[in-house]
Amino acid sequence: MCLGVPAQIKEIVDMDNQMAMVDLSGVSRAVNIACVLSDTNSAETLIGQWVLVHVGFALSVVDEEEAYKTLKILDEIGELYATMEDLKQGEK
Repeated sequence: MCLGVPAQIKEIVDMDNQMAMVDLSGVSRAVNIACVLSDTNSAETLIGQWVLVHVGFALSVVDEEEAYKTLKILDEIGELYATMEDLKQGEK
């Protein structure tokens, strides 16, 4: 199943490669932010914002309320747990 998960950008870790560290329900992951950079969204202004992450890419900026609602729904249906387990398996 393809699933994008809301995550919050914590810091820019490699501007040359457009990489940021995000918090994805307590798990830190490096993601590419190229898709969310724009004239109105510089790397620095993205810090603290919520993005929808899929396969290592931040695909879109989402507002905080929408992010929390999505995380709650994912938690309720168990998909978040399965996704987190997949991510943890990828770290080993």
